[in-house]
Amino acid sequence: MPEIWPEIWRAGGTSTGATREQARAVEAEGWDGQMFMDSQCLSADPYAQMGVWACSTQRIRLSTGVTNPLTRNLAVTANAAATVQAISGGRAVLGIGRGDSALAWLGHAPVSLKRFGQAIGHLQTLLSGGEVPFADFGPAGDAPSIHGLPLGVRPEGVRLNWLPEGLPKVPLDVAATGPKVIAMSALAAERVTFSVGADPERMRWAIGEARKARAEAGLTDEGISYGAQIAVICHPDEATAMATALHMVPPLARFQIMQRRAGQGQAGPADAAASENLGRIREGYDMTEHGNIASKQRIVGGTLSPDFVKRFAVVGSPEHCLERLLALMALGLERIVVVGPGFYPAEWGEAADLFAKEVLPGLKAG
Repeated sequence: MPEIWPEIWRAGGTSTGATREQARAVEAEGWDGQMFMDSQCLSADPYAQMGVWACSTQRIRLSTGVTNPLTRNLAVTANAAATVQAISGGRAVLGIGRGDSALAWLGHAPVSLKRFGQAIGHLQTLLSGGEVPFADFGPAGDAPSIHGLPLGVRPEGVRLNWLPEGLPKVPLDVAATGPKVIAMSALAAERVTFSVGADPERMRWAIGEARKARAEAGLTDEGISYGAQIAVICHPDEATAMATALHMVPPLARFQIMQRRAGQGQAGPADAAASENLGRIREGYDMTEHGNIASKQRIVGGTLSPDFVKRFAVVGSPEHCLERLLALMALGLERIVVVGPGFYPAEWGEAADLFAKEVLPGLKAG
């Protein structure tokens, strides 16, 4: 179990921001962590922003939300995360997934399961102060091998030689949706953050997949923390909340089907109605509007049913949101990454602060 329980994190987006005033305001609201989007064509650099927040706050934890194994060399990623760890006094977390918008805007699909598994292993070695031999690490690009240089002594592996003695290791947090990523991350990372929606059945399935993988390896839940990324649209008027939820759900729901062909179904349990809605997202998601989830994201050629949206996300009054989130936490979650505050439309006015003022304290107390 983490030192802070439960941990309630605030998701990052294209406009998270890196002012001292904003960092201090979010920390003062009571959040335990802030994530920073890593998508080079859609958002500012997460590590630069995390550095500002690290120097402006005292308590809040900071994480990429999330990075990937392709857009940066793994040694560069480990180095950046460890630098934030040193600056913040041990408050960094490295969130990683197989890649989505960052790769899409470079013309790529998410990395393969094999490469992702290797990346997790290499990052854990580097963040622990270990060395990965060049032969295992692989090439960093199309540059020739160092063995062609006339050197008397040369490095033979990748290592963060500068790590200060006593610096706590940066925890690795894997964003997981499908059973294979859930299983590999449950064995290799300190944290697993499920992105399977807010349906209790799907959450039980995800937690069960992680625990099954650990049990088969002879492990208990000791030393691992389970969390979930959940869209929460909190507004006292349900119609207003639903109007925003229709735009906020697709970017998260698409992870269930983004790499599956039509007719293959989705990761985890889903009834016919859910499958139909996920199919609409598969065929009609607008990646050019990714990041504009509060007002512009839409499904080309269709829309989602309100029932699906209310099942996949948490939509409604502060009281309703608190009740649903507490019920999900009771399934075995120690962390929730809330996708909502910071994304709500400006015209909401004071209603945009209701989650932080009413739901967040209830979650901490609960």
